[in-house]
Amino acid sequence: MKYTFTLFILITLIAMSTFQTKTKADLIVYNAKVYTVDSDFSVVTAFAVKDGKVLTTGSDKAILDQYEAPEQINEQGRAVYPGFNDGHSHFLSYGMSLIRWADLVGTQSFEEVLDKVKAHHDQLKSFWILGRGWDQNDWKNTDYPDNTLLNRLYPNNPVVLTRIDGHAVLANAKALELAGITPQTKIEGGEIVLDHGKLTGVLIDNALDIVQMVIPEATQEEKTKALLEAQRNCFAEGLTTVTDAGLDKADILLLDRLQKEGKLDIRIYAMMSPTQENFDEFFTTGPVHNGRLTVSAVKLYIDGALGSRGALLLKPYSDMPGHFGLRLHPMDYYDSICAKAYKAGFQVNTHAIGDSGNRIMLQTYARFLKGKNDRRWRIEHAQVLSPEDFHYFGDYSVIPSIQSTHCTSDMYWAEKRLGPVRIKTAYAYKQLMEENGWEVNGTDFPIEDISPLKTFYAAVARKDIKGWPSGGFEMENALSRRDALYSVTLWPAKGSFDEKQKGSLEPGKVADFVVLDQDIMNCPEATIPHVKVLSTYVSGKKVYSSR
Repeated sequence: MKYTFTLFILITLIAMSTFQTKTKADLIVYNAKVYTVDSDFSVVTAFAVKDGKVLTTGSDKAILDQYEAPEQINEQGRAVYPGFNDGHSHFLSYGMSLIRWADLVGTQSFEEVLDKVKAHHDQLKSFWILGRGWDQNDWKNTDYPDNTLLNRLYPNNPVVLTRIDGHAVLANAKALELAGITPQTKIEGGEIVLDHGKLTGVLIDNALDIVQMVIPEATQEEKTKALLEAQRNCFAEGLTTVTDAGLDKADILLLDRLQKEGKLDIRIYAMMSPTQENFDEFFTTGPVHNGRLTVSAVKLYIDGALGSRGALLLKPYSDMPGHFGLRLHPMDYYDSICAKAYKAGFQVNTHAIGDSGNRIMLQTYARFLKGKNDRRWRIEHAQVLSPEDFHYFGDYSVIPSIQSTHCTSDMYWAEKRLGPVRIKTAYAYKQLMEENGWEVNGTDFPIEDISPLKTFYAAVARKDIKGWPSGGFEMENALSRRDALYSVTLWPAKGSFDEKQKGSLEPGKVADFVVLDQDIMNCPEATIPHVKVLSTYVSGKKVYSSR
């Protein structure tokens, strides 16, 4: 009898353990290779999601034994990563390029530019003809074009064609007339290019503002359409967070409204333009971190771009003696904005390309930051640096916000601009990273391709997608695959003070993740830019699938 009772208790306990209630989750992903991108760079096979956040990560057995969910995904060994985060981009501008501008990226001649403009105008039939993406450095004749042919083709329509870097335009005579630009027009921090006293139509840096002010503003409906199209394309590339580097109040509030209405699922780090309207709206209440939208930074510009010779250099351009580039504003302007941002607890993120531009802003930052700190002020691009100035990043905890595809886009001609000495400390991504142990990476789209996989590839290989140059460009500044992955996931989240909410697949963080058809941490290098995104999730919700 005693043994029978003992056996009964044993059977009961086994039965109870067998039918023990599992913890409920909304989603379980298992049989995967999950790069959590946590501080230990842990790799697991499974994780559970509840209410849009990661519950836990671990082995298939541990997760499946402890949790149940109405949706369970067997990834059959595929690679899973935190959602990619583009640390520097222009989300609204990219969207507008999809619906409003002729796509001139990759054109090999000015004649091809004209063909694309004509095809665009034949389809859109708008009064203003807009385009973006030409780069004379890609043409046989690398001189700036002039507007002679545009004037002949479009005598009554204003035409404005923006260079790939956004720091120069070619405008026809009608656009110049509407903007009130004459050969006598002067603009501080900009250049109106003349040829024997006549307007060529080329406007550089601050001179762009004159013509852009007369281009009709897009409607809210147009902007909404642009944002939704941009979101769709970003999700297809595995992006779950993007940046908009320089927006006015109305556009930031539009993003906020569309997110609250459930139309925009993508997370956005919005840097405000330095306008009094923005300061009145955001400085009085402090940085915004609502889970979808982050507004914690002011975006400044110290100089232009290297490709249009607007980047401010300490010594003249190697291919244009006597020309140093452009500083876009007086020095007291930068001091004033930095003081306001510092007092309000906001980041300052400054576009700086040339070594002089970088030095000016690093020294300006140093006066306010006064040593190591957690203000997370940033230099956007940090493209050309004097060897004497790298220490500012570490000494004052300044974040380098780099775009690794700028290196592989510019490497064909950058040495012509800089010479053999300065090029050695240009695009110095590893050296910059070592100052603080981390850095932010992005694309600067629509200036570059929106793909974070191409960003990752450029950081690691420092080659174009054809594999040139065979040994890589200035490989001493290539990133390891591990650091490159951090640079497009966790580190951009840290760069906007959002690392406790996103950027890695850890318990309590949002379940933003992407599934790829190959493992970019181990596949052949040349394969990386051709890896496909299979699915993208935001808060555990599938927002894109190619399957």
